Amino acid sequence: MSRLNTKHCPFVLSVLLLSIASSGLAETMDRPANLRLGISVSDLGNPYFAALAQGAKRQAQALVESDQVETLLYSSAYDVERQTQQIESFIEQSVDMILLSAAVFDAFEGVIDRAKSLGIPVLAVDVKALGADATVTTHNYQAGHLACDQLAQHLNFQGEVVILNGPPVSSIIERVEGCQQALAQYPAIRLISSDLNTGGSREGGLETMTHVLTRYPDIQGVFSINDPAALGAEMAGQQAGKNDFVIASVDGAPSFISRLQADDSLLLGTATQSPAKMAELAVQMGYNLLQGKTLNSREVLIPARWVNAANIDAAETW
Repeated sequence: MSRLNTKHCPFVLSVLLLSIASSGLAETMDRPANLRLGISVSDLGNPYFAALAQGAKRQAQALVESDQVETLLYSSAYDVERQTQQIESFIEQSVDMILLSAAVFDAFEGVIDRAKSLGIPVLAVDVKALGADATVTTHNYQAGHLACDQLAQHLNFQGEVVILNGPPVSSIIERVEGCQQALAQYPAIRLISSDLNTGGSREGGLETMTHVLTRYPDIQGVFSINDPAALGAEMAGQQAGKNDFVIASVDGAPSFISRLQADDSLLLGTATQSPAKMAELAVQMGYNLLQGKTLNSREVLIPARWVNAANIDAAETW
């Protein structure tokens, strides 16, 4: 079993501490009559972000006196200009807080500073954003490391492996780094490709994997940066009539979990995320800031858990 590089693990315990610290907050302070949330995520076509938005709304409803919660939900499609306009729209509509899954880490500092100057907390979710009041993400380095260590074990620590990459946001960069470190520990594993961008979509996974199988027909293992791309990669394998490789991923999407149980599945497993919990923690942190509270930590990393066909019945999924 490989060892995870501990330099990437400074804030994991903050999840538990934050939950304990905030559990009685709503009971001890005056509760507002309503909350207005501005949420800008990368891709609403990905069920992960739908689950994140639902978690945010659910937590906001738990914090107010009634169900008077308004959610302004937009998709950036990884477009910086579009997302900047969305944040500006949130400011103009006087939202109480902004949850931001940034298309680019350092592209929004100016508009984030403007929101903060008006008393609107900005919480980075899923990926980091320069200038945000706080950040809540999956421990993405650990997730990539976990998935690729499981992949290496399944391959008996030898064989040819490819990484299906994605948009250059912090979550994906860190997953790939974790995967690469895990695989590097096994000299008989050969990483033959790591820079092909699937766009994080099923269609992108299908197209990219079709190219991979043409160029590298003898691969044994695949790491996909998320489940939609993994499902597309599996489709490519089926269309090519190949069933001699397996796919490890990160997400825990319901469609992946369902497919994982099929007799002809090429899916090895996924390092599952907790998008609803991520959003709940972010909303709670934003609420604490609105109440004038000091946050115990400004960065929270939520550990991923490995889910495969053997433990699926006991696994926590979204």
